Amino acid sequence: MCTPCCVSQLACCCGSAACSCCCNCCPKIKQSTGTRIMYALYFLLVTVICVIMMSPTVEQEMRVNIPFYSELCEKMNAGENCKTLVGYSAVYKMCFGMACFFLIFFVITLRINDSTGCRAAIHNGFWLLKFIVLAGCCAAAFFIPKEEIFLEVWRYIGAVGGFFFLLIQLMLLVEFAHRWNTNWSSGVEYNRLWYAALSLAALVLFSIAVGAVVFMGVYYTHPEACLLNKIFLGINGGLCLIVSLLAISPFIQKLQPKSGLLQPGVISVYVMYLTFSAFSSKPKEMVIVDGLNQTVCVFPFNSGKESDKKIVTALGAIILFGCILYSCWTSTSRRSSAALRVYRNSEPETERARCCFCFGDDTEDYDEEKSGSGQNVVYDEREGTIYSYSYFHFVFFLGSLYVMMTITNWFHYDDHKIEKLLDGSWSVFWIKMVSCWVCLFLYLVTLIAPMICPKRFEA
Repeated sequence: MCTPCCVSQLACCCGSAACSCCCNCCPKIKQSTGTRIMYALYFLLVTVICVIMMSPTVEQEMRVNIPFYSELCEKMNAGENCKTLVGYSAVYKMCFGMACFFLIFFVITLRINDSTGCRAAIHNGFWLLKFIVLAGCCAAAFFIPKEEIFLEVWRYIGAVGGFFFLLIQLMLLVEFAHRWNTNWSSGVEYNRLWYAALSLAALVLFSIAVGAVVFMGVYYTHPEACLLNKIFLGINGGLCLIVSLLAISPFIQKLQPKSGLLQPGVISVYVMYLTFSAFSSKPKEMVIVDGLNQTVCVFPFNSGKESDKKIVTALGAIILFGCILYSCWTSTSRRSSAALRVYRNSEPETERARCCFCFGDDTEDYDEEKSGSGQNVVYDEREGTIYSYSYFHFVFFLGSLYVMMTITNWFHYDDHKIEKLLDGSWSVFWIKMVSCWVCLFLYLVTLIAPMICPKRFEA
Protein backbone atom coordinates (compact mmCIF):
# COMPACT_ATOMS: atom_id res chain seq x y z
CA MET A 1 0.00 0.00 0.00
CA CYS A 2 2.95 2.31 0.62
CA THR A 3 4.35 2.15 -2.90
CA PRO A 4 1.33 3.62 -4.78
CA CYS A 5 1.07 6.35 -2.17
CA CYS A 6 4.75 7.27 -2.50
CA VAL A 7 4.47 7.31 -6.27
CA SER A 8 1.41 9.54 -6.00
CA GLN A 9 3.20 11.99 -3.71
CA LEU A 10 6.23 12.00 -6.00
CA ALA A 11 3.98 12.83 -8.96
CA CYS A 12 2.43 15.61 -6.90
CA CYS A 13 5.79 17.15 -5.93
CA CYS A 14 7.69 16.71 -9.18
CA GLY A 15 4.92 16.36 -11.76
CA SER A 16 1.63 17.91 -12.80
CA ALA A 17 -0.57 15.61 -10.70
CA ALA A 18 -3.00 17.21 -8.27
CA CYS A 19 -1.86 17.54 -4.67
CA SER A 20 -3.35 15.14 -2.13
CA CYS A 21 -2.60 13.78 1.33
CA CYS A 22 -0.93 10.41 1.68
CA CYS A 23 -3.88 8.95 3.58
CA ASN A 24 -7.10 7.44 2.31
CA CYS A 25 -8.83 8.41 5.57
CA CYS A 26 -8.80 12.08 4.52
CA PRO A 27 -12.00 13.36 2.91
CA LYS A 28 -11.99 13.84 -0.84
CA ILE A 29 -10.70 17.17 -2.03
CA LYS A 30 -11.17 19.13 -5.23
CA GLN A 31 -8.18 19.86 -7.41
CA SER A 32 -8.82 23.61 -7.31
CA THR A 33 -9.12 23.56 -3.51
CA GLY A 34 -5.93 21.56 -3.03
CA THR A 35 -3.99 23.94 -5.25
CA ARG A 36 -5.11 27.00 -3.33
CA ILE A 37 -4.36 25.33 0.01
CA MET A 38 -0.78 24.62 -1.09
CA TYR A 39 -0.16 28.22 -2.13
CA ALA A 40 -1.69 29.40 1.16
CA LEU A 41 0.71 27.12 3.06
CA TYR A 42 3.67 28.61 1.17
CA PHE A 43 2.38 32.07 2.03
CA LEU A 44 1.92 31.18 5.69
CA LEU A 45 5.39 29.61 5.90
CA VAL A 46 7.14 32.76 4.71
CA THR A 47 4.95 34.89 6.98
CA VAL A 48 5.95 32.84 10.04
CA ILE A 49 9.61 33.19 9.08
CA CYS A 50 9.17 36.96 8.82
CA VAL A 51 7.62 37.07 12.30
CA ILE A 52 10.60 35.13 13.65
CA MET A 53 13.00 37.54 11.97
CA MET A 54 11.33 40.50 13.67
CA SER A 55 11.55 38.90 17.11
CA PRO A 56 14.53 39.94 19.29
CA THR A 57 13.62 37.12 21.68
CA VAL A 58 14.36 34.54 18.99
CA GLU A 59 17.66 36.25 18.21
CA GLN A 60 18.68 36.17 21.88
CA GLU A 61 17.71 32.51 22.25
CA MET A 62 19.73 31.58 19.16
CA ARG A 63 22.73 33.51 20.47
CA VAL A 64 22.57 31.67 23.81
CA ASN A 65 21.69 28.15 22.67
CA ILE A 66 23.56 27.78 19.36
CA PRO A 67 27.29 27.07 19.85
CA PHE A 68 29.69 29.27 17.90
CA TYR A 69 26.80 31.53 16.86
CA SER A 70 29.02 34.56 16.22
CA GLU A 71 31.53 32.55 14.19
CA LEU A 72 28.72 30.99 12.15
CA CYS A 73 27.31 34.44 11.33
CA GLU A 74 30.73 35.65 10.19
CA LYS A 75 31.22 32.63 7.91
CA MET A 76 27.78 33.26 6.37
CA ASN A 77 28.69 36.94 5.79
CA ALA A 78 25.54 37.83 7.74
CA GLY A 79 27.21 40.55 9.80
CA GLU A 80 27.76 40.74 13.54
CA ASN A 81 25.30 38.40 15.32
CA CYS A 82 23.58 37.84 11.94
CA LYS A 83 22.13 41.34 11.91
CA THR A 84 21.33 41.09 8.19
CA LEU A 85 19.07 38.09 8.88
CA VAL A 86 16.92 39.81 11.50
CA GLY A 87 14.98 43.05 11.76
CA TYR A 88 12.85 44.96 9.30
CA SER A 89 15.39 44.81 6.46
CA ALA A 90 15.33 41.00 6.53
CA VAL A 91 11.52 41.02 6.50
CA TYR A 92 11.55 43.38 3.51
CA LYS A 93 13.85 41.02 1.63
CA MET A 94 11.87 37.87 2.47
CA CYS A 95 8.61 39.48 1.41
CA PHE A 96 10.29 40.82 -1.71
CA GLY A 97 11.23 37.26 -2.65
CA MET A 98 7.70 35.99 -1.94
CA ALA A 99 6.17 38.87 -3.89
CA CYS A 100 8.44 38.11 -6.86
CA PHE A 101 7.41 34.45 -6.69
CA PHE A 102 3.70 35.26 -6.95
CA LEU A 103 4.33 37.98 -9.53
CA ILE A 104 6.18 35.46 -11.74
CA PHE A 105 3.24 33.07 -11.56
CA PHE A 106 0.84 35.94 -12.21
CA VAL A 107 2.61 36.50 -15.54
CA ILE A 108 2.81 32.77 -16.32
CA THR A 109 -0.91 32.20 -15.72
CA LEU A 110 -2.28 35.20 -17.61
CA ARG A 111 -5.36 34.43 -19.76
CA ILE A 112 -5.60 30.74 -18.82
CA ASN A 113 -9.13 29.43 -19.38
CA ASP A 114 -8.33 25.73 -19.83
CA SER A 115 -6.89 23.60 -17.03
CA THR A 116 -5.38 21.05 -19.44
CA GLY A 117 -2.60 23.24 -20.87
CA CYS A 118 1.04 23.20 -19.84
CA ARG A 119 0.82 26.53 -18.03
CA ALA A 120 -2.17 25.28 -16.02
CA ALA A 121 -0.18 22.15 -15.17
CA ILE A 122 2.60 24.34 -13.77
CA HIS A 123 0.05 26.16 -11.63
CA ASN A 124 -1.55 22.98 -10.27
CA GLY A 125 1.54 20.78 -9.80
CA PHE A 126 5.34 20.62 -9.41
CA TRP A 127 5.12 21.64 -5.74
CA LEU A 128 8.64 20.66 -4.76
CA LEU A 129 10.10 22.57 -7.69
CA LYS A 130 7.96 25.60 -6.87
CA PHE A 131 9.11 25.45 -3.25
CA ILE A 132 12.71 25.53 -4.48
CA VAL A 133 11.88 28.54 -6.66
CA LEU A 134 10.26 30.32 -3.70
CA ALA A 135 13.26 29.61 -1.48
CA GLY A 136 15.60 30.79 -4.25
CA CYS A 137 13.68 34.07 -4.67
CA CYS A 138 13.81 34.77 -0.93
CA ALA A 139 17.50 33.86 -0.68
CA ALA A 140 18.45 35.94 -3.74
CA ALA A 141 16.82 39.00 -2.17
CA PHE A 142 19.55 39.06 0.49
CA PHE A 143 22.16 39.67 -2.21
CA ILE A 144 20.54 42.79 -3.69
CA PRO A 145 23.14 45.57 -4.03
CA LYS A 146 22.65 49.11 -2.70
CA GLU A 147 20.52 47.95 0.20
CA GLU A 148 19.60 51.46 1.43
CA ILE A 149 18.10 52.49 -1.91
CA PHE A 150 16.28 49.17 -2.24
CA LEU A 151 14.71 49.41 1.22
CA GLU A 152 13.60 53.00 0.64
CA VAL A 153 11.97 52.27 -2.73
CA TRP A 154 10.48 48.95 -1.65
CA ARG A 155 8.91 50.57 1.42
CA TYR A 156 6.76 52.86 -0.74
CA ILE A 157 5.92 50.06 -3.17
CA GLY A 158 4.85 47.95 -0.19
CA ALA A 159 2.68 50.77 1.16
CA VAL A 160 0.86 51.15 -2.17
CA GLY A 161 0.39 47.39 -2.58
CA GLY A 162 -0.75 47.00 1.03
CA PHE A 163 -3.32 49.74 0.52
CA PHE A 164 -4.78 48.01 -2.55
CA PHE A 165 -4.92 44.70 -0.69
CA LEU A 166 -6.79 46.41 2.13
CA LEU A 167 -9.15 47.91 -0.44
CA ILE A 168 -9.86 44.43 -1.84
CA GLN A 169 -10.64 43.26 1.69
CA LEU A 170 -13.19 46.02 2.12
CA MET A 171 -14.76 45.36 -1.29
CA LEU A 172 -15.12 41.69 -0.40
CA LEU A 173 -16.82 42.60 2.85
CA VAL A 174 -19.41 44.73 1.04
CA GLU A 175 -19.90 41.95 -1.52
CA PHE A 176 -20.33 39.42 1.31
CA ALA A 177 -22.97 41.59 3.00
CA HIS A 178 -25.03 41.91 -0.20
CA ARG A 179 -24.64 38.23 -1.05
CA TRP A 180 -25.76 37.14 2.43
CA ASN A 181 -28.88 39.30 2.22
CA THR A 182 -29.67 38.19 -1.35
CA ASN A 183 -29.22 34.52 -0.51
CA TRP A 184 -31.46 34.51 2.55
CA SER A 185 -34.01 36.86 0.95
CA SER A 186 -34.45 34.41 -1.93
CA GLY A 187 -35.71 31.82 0.55
CA VAL A 188 -38.50 34.07 1.88
CA GLU A 189 -40.64 33.26 -1.16
CA TYR A 190 -40.67 29.56 -0.20
CA ASN A 191 -40.45 29.63 3.60
CA ARG A 192 -41.31 32.53 5.91
CA LEU A 193 -38.75 31.23 8.42
CA TRP A 194 -36.03 32.83 6.29
CA TYR A 195 -37.58 36.21 7.06
CA ALA A 196 -37.30 35.42 10.77
CA ALA A 197 -33.68 34.39 10.22
CA LEU A 198 -32.98 37.69 8.44
CA SER A 199 -34.55 39.67 11.26
CA LEU A 200 -32.71 37.73 13.96
CA ALA A 201 -29.35 38.09 12.19
CA ALA A 202 -29.85 41.85 11.75
CA LEU A 203 -30.84 42.19 15.40
CA VAL A 204 -27.77 40.30 16.59
CA LEU A 205 -25.44 42.31 14.35
CA PHE A 206 -26.79 45.67 15.49
CA SER A 207 -26.68 44.51 19.10
CA ILE A 208 -23.00 43.70 18.68
CA ALA A 209 -22.34 47.07 17.02
CA VAL A 210 -24.17 49.02 19.76
CA GLY A 211 -22.43 46.95 22.42
CA ALA A 212 -19.08 47.76 20.81
CA VAL A 213 -19.87 51.48 20.92
CA VAL A 214 -20.75 51.25 24.61
CA PHE A 215 -17.67 49.14 25.34
CA MET A 216 -15.33 51.61 23.62
CA GLY A 217 -17.11 54.52 25.25
CA VAL A 218 -16.40 53.03 28.66
CA TYR A 219 -12.85 51.73 28.19
CA TYR A 220 -11.39 53.94 25.44
CA THR A 221 -12.50 57.37 26.62
CA HIS A 222 -11.58 59.44 29.66
CA PRO A 223 -13.00 62.71 31.01
CA GLU A 224 -9.59 64.40 30.80
CA ALA A 225 -8.02 62.66 27.76
CA CYS A 226 -8.68 60.58 24.64
CA LEU A 227 -10.20 63.46 22.63
CA LEU A 228 -9.57 61.71 19.29
CA ASN A 229 -11.25 58.56 20.54
CA LYS A 230 -14.36 60.51 21.52
CA ILE A 231 -14.52 62.31 18.17
CA PHE A 232 -13.98 59.29 15.95
CA LEU A 233 -16.25 57.03 17.99
CA GLY A 234 -19.04 59.58 17.53
CA ILE A 235 -18.28 60.01 13.81
CA ASN A 236 -18.12 56.29 13.02
CA GLY A 237 -21.21 55.50 15.09
CA GLY A 238 -23.12 58.31 13.39
CA LEU A 239 -22.05 57.19 9.91
CA CYS A 240 -23.20 53.64 10.63
CA LEU A 241 -26.57 54.99 11.71
CA ILE A 242 -26.86 57.11 8.54
CA VAL A 243 -26.12 54.23 6.13
CA SER A 244 -28.53 51.98 8.06
CA LEU A 245 -31.36 54.50 7.71
CA LEU A 246 -30.45 55.05 4.07
CA ALA A 247 -30.60 51.31 3.32
CA ILE A 248 -34.27 51.13 4.38
CA SER A 249 -35.30 54.52 2.98
CA PRO A 250 -38.17 54.50 0.42
CA PHE A 251 -36.15 55.73 -2.57
CA ILE A 252 -33.49 53.02 -2.01
CA GLN A 253 -36.16 50.36 -1.46
CA LYS A 254 -37.76 51.35 -4.77
CA LEU A 255 -34.57 50.60 -6.71
CA GLN A 256 -33.33 47.73 -4.50
CA PRO A 257 -36.34 45.92 -2.99
CA LYS A 258 -34.08 43.43 -1.19
CA SER A 259 -32.08 46.12 0.55
CA GLY A 260 -32.59 45.81 4.30
CA LEU A 261 -30.88 46.03 7.66
CA LEU A 262 -28.73 42.92 7.29
CA GLN A 263 -26.14 44.57 5.03
CA PRO A 264 -25.66 47.72 7.16
CA GLY A 265 -25.53 45.41 10.20
CA VAL A 266 -22.53 43.56 8.74
CA ILE A 267 -20.86 46.83 7.74
CA SER A 268 -21.49 48.39 11.17
CA VAL A 269 -19.95 45.45 13.03
CA TYR A 270 -16.85 45.53 10.84
CA VAL A 271 -16.51 49.30 11.17
CA MET A 272 -16.74 48.98 14.95
CA TYR A 273 -14.08 46.27 14.84
CA LEU A 274 -11.81 48.53 12.81
CA THR A 275 -12.49 51.39 15.20
CA PHE A 276 -11.64 49.19 18.17
CA SER A 277 -8.49 47.98 16.41
CA ALA A 278 -7.51 51.58 15.63
CA PHE A 279 -7.96 52.64 19.25
CA SER A 280 -5.89 49.64 20.36
CA SER A 281 -3.15 50.62 17.89
CA LYS A 282 -2.95 54.24 19.03
CA PRO A 283 -0.03 55.20 21.30
CA LYS A 284 -0.91 55.21 24.98
CA GLU A 285 -2.00 58.43 26.69
CA MET A 286 -1.06 59.47 30.23
CA VAL A 287 -2.98 61.61 32.71
CA ILE A 288 -2.04 62.72 36.20
CA VAL A 289 -4.33 61.27 38.88
CA ASP A 290 -3.53 62.08 42.54
CA GLY A 291 -0.06 63.22 41.52
CA LEU A 292 0.73 59.97 39.67
CA ASN A 293 0.89 59.25 35.92
CA GLN A 294 -1.86 56.87 34.88
CA THR A 295 -2.20 55.15 31.50
CA VAL A 296 -5.61 55.64 29.93
CA CYS A 297 -7.40 54.61 26.73
CA VAL A 298 -5.63 51.26 26.41
CA PHE A 299 -6.76 47.70 25.82
CA PRO A 300 -8.49 46.74 29.11
CA PHE A 301 -7.07 43.22 29.20
CA ASN A 302 -3.51 44.41 28.67
CA SER A 303 -2.54 45.23 32.25
CA GLY A 304 1.11 45.68 31.38
CA LYS A 305 2.18 42.24 32.55
CA GLU A 306 4.44 40.30 30.21
CA SER A 307 2.04 37.34 30.04
CA ASP A 308 -0.91 39.58 29.13
CA LYS A 309 1.08 41.31 26.39
CA LYS A 310 2.05 37.96 24.86
CA ILE A 311 -1.59 36.80 24.85
CA VAL A 312 -2.78 40.04 23.23
CA THR A 313 0.00 39.91 20.62
CA ALA A 314 -0.74 36.27 19.79
CA LEU A 315 -4.47 36.93 19.39
CA GLY A 316 -3.77 39.97 17.22
CA ALA A 317 -1.40 37.99 15.00
CA ILE A 318 -3.92 35.14 14.60
CA ILE A 319 -6.68 37.57 13.59
CA LEU A 320 -4.30 39.33 11.18
CA PHE A 321 -3.19 36.15 9.42
CA GLY A 322 -6.75 34.81 9.34
CA CYS A 323 -8.03 37.96 7.61
CA ILE A 324 -5.18 37.89 5.10
CA LEU A 325 -5.66 34.24 4.16
CA TYR A 326 -9.45 34.67 3.99
CA SER A 327 -9.08 37.63 1.65
CA CYS A 328 -6.59 35.81 -0.58
CA TRP A 329 -8.85 32.75 -0.70
CA THR A 330 -12.26 34.39 -1.02
CA SER A 331 -11.30 37.03 -3.57
CA THR A 332 -10.43 34.33 -6.08
CA SER A 333 -13.71 32.43 -5.92
CA ARG A 334 -15.93 32.71 -8.94
CA ARG A 335 -18.69 34.72 -7.28
CA SER A 336 -16.39 37.15 -5.46
CA SER A 337 -14.26 37.69 -8.52
CA ALA A 338 -17.38 38.50 -10.50
CA ALA A 339 -18.29 41.09 -7.90
CA LEU A 340 -14.84 42.64 -8.31
CA ARG A 341 -15.27 42.64 -12.10
CA VAL A 342 -12.47 40.12 -12.58
CA TYR A 343 -14.34 36.98 -13.59
CA ARG A 344 -17.51 37.38 -15.65
CA ASN A 345 -20.07 34.68 -16.27
CA SER A 346 -21.94 34.49 -19.53
CA GLU A 347 -25.16 33.48 -17.77
CA PRO A 348 -26.82 34.96 -14.71
CA GLU A 349 -26.21 32.96 -11.58
CA THR A 350 -28.97 31.68 -9.34
CA GLU A 351 -28.29 30.44 -5.86
CA ARG A 352 -30.61 28.62 -3.47
CA ALA A 353 -30.95 29.92 0.08
CA ARG A 354 -28.93 28.06 2.70
CA CYS A 355 -27.41 28.90 6.06
CA CYS A 356 -23.79 28.16 5.15
CA PHE A 357 -23.92 29.86 1.76
CA CYS A 358 -20.42 31.30 2.11
CA PHE A 359 -18.94 27.79 2.16
CA GLY A 360 -20.79 26.65 -0.94
CA ASP A 361 -18.88 25.07 -3.79
CA ASP A 362 -18.16 26.90 -6.97
CA THR A 363 -18.98 23.85 -9.02
CA GLU A 364 -21.58 21.13 -9.32
CA ASP A 365 -20.95 17.56 -8.23
CA TYR A 366 -18.25 15.66 -10.07
CA ASP A 367 -17.87 11.91 -10.17
CA GLU A 368 -14.34 11.63 -11.51
CA GLU A 369 -11.92 10.88 -8.71
CA LYS A 370 -8.40 9.63 -8.30
CA SER A 371 -8.53 6.32 -6.50
CA GLY A 372 -5.61 4.72 -4.73
CA SER A 373 -3.99 4.45 -1.31
CA GLY A 374 -4.03 8.19 -0.80
CA GLN A 375 -6.66 10.86 -0.59
CA ASN A 376 -9.20 10.97 -3.41
CA VAL A 377 -9.05 14.01 -5.66
CA VAL A 378 -12.03 15.35 -7.60
CA TYR A 379 -10.95 16.94 -10.88
CA ASP A 380 -13.42 19.80 -10.94
CA GLU A 381 -11.77 21.78 -13.74
CA ARG A 382 -12.26 19.37 -16.62
CA GLU A 383 -14.49 21.80 -18.52
CA GLY A 384 -12.60 24.97 -17.62
CA THR A 385 -10.97 26.85 -14.80
CA ILE A 386 -13.01 27.47 -11.65
CA TYR A 387 -11.20 30.68 -10.75
CA SER A 388 -8.83 33.14 -12.36
CA TYR A 389 -5.30 31.78 -11.89
CA SER A 390 -3.58 35.07 -12.65
CA TYR A 391 -5.82 37.07 -10.33
CA PHE A 392 -5.25 34.47 -7.61
CA HIS A 393 -1.49 35.08 -7.75
CA PHE A 394 -1.93 38.84 -7.98
CA VAL A 395 -3.96 38.86 -4.75
CA PHE A 396 -1.23 36.86 -3.03
CA PHE A 397 1.32 39.32 -4.43
CA LEU A 398 -0.57 42.19 -2.78
CA GLY A 399 -0.99 40.08 0.35
CA SER A 400 2.80 39.68 0.54
CA LEU A 401 3.19 43.46 0.56
CA TYR A 402 0.45 43.85 3.17
CA VAL A 403 2.15 41.31 5.46
CA MET A 404 5.48 43.09 5.03
CA MET A 405 4.05 46.47 5.98
CA THR A 406 1.97 45.11 8.87
CA ILE A 407 4.77 43.10 10.50
CA THR A 408 7.15 46.06 10.28
CA ASN A 409 4.48 48.44 11.66
CA TRP A 410 4.24 50.29 8.35
CA PHE A 411 6.46 53.39 8.55
CA HIS A 412 7.58 52.92 12.16
CA TYR A 413 9.89 49.95 11.73
CA ASP A 414 13.20 51.34 13.05
CA ASP A 415 12.56 50.55 16.73
CA HIS A 416 9.66 48.17 16.23
CA LYS A 417 9.71 44.58 17.51
CA ILE A 418 7.15 41.88 16.90
CA GLU A 419 6.57 41.56 20.67
CA LYS A 420 5.28 45.15 20.63
CA LEU A 421 2.90 44.66 17.72
CA LEU A 422 -0.03 46.13 19.67
CA ASP A 423 1.86 48.80 21.62
CA GLY A 424 0.63 51.36 19.13
CA SER A 425 1.74 53.81 16.46
CA TRP A 426 0.02 56.70 14.72
CA SER A 427 0.51 55.25 11.24
CA VAL A 428 -1.43 52.08 12.08
CA PHE A 429 -4.11 54.13 13.83
CA TRP A 430 -4.75 56.34 10.80
CA ILE A 431 -4.63 53.45 8.33
CA LYS A 432 -7.35 51.57 10.24
CA MET A 433 -9.40 54.68 10.82
CA VAL A 434 -9.35 55.61 7.13
CA SER A 435 -10.29 52.00 6.35
CA CYS A 436 -13.52 52.53 8.33
CA TRP A 437 -14.49 55.45 6.13
CA VAL A 438 -13.51 53.66 2.91
CA CYS A 439 -15.67 50.68 3.89
CA LEU A 440 -18.67 52.92 4.58
CA PHE A 441 -18.06 54.80 1.33
CA LEU A 442 -17.97 51.58 -0.72
CA TYR A 443 -21.23 50.41 0.82
CA LEU A 444 -22.80 53.82 0.22
CA VAL A 445 -21.77 53.61 -3.44
CA THR A 446 -23.54 50.26 -3.80
CA LEU A 447 -26.71 51.86 -2.45
CA ILE A 448 -26.79 54.98 -4.62
CA ALA A 449 -25.18 53.55 -7.79
CA PRO A 450 -28.53 52.25 -9.16
CA MET A 451 -29.87 55.80 -8.85
CA ILE A 452 -26.97 57.21 -10.89
CA CYS A 453 -26.78 54.46 -13.54
CA PRO A 454 -30.20 52.74 -13.53
CA LYS A 455 -29.90 51.22 -17.01
CA ARG A 456 -26.59 49.53 -16.20
CA PHE A 457 -28.03 47.87 -13.10
CA GLU A 458 -31.23 46.85 -14.84
CA ALA A 459 -29.05 44.97 -17.32
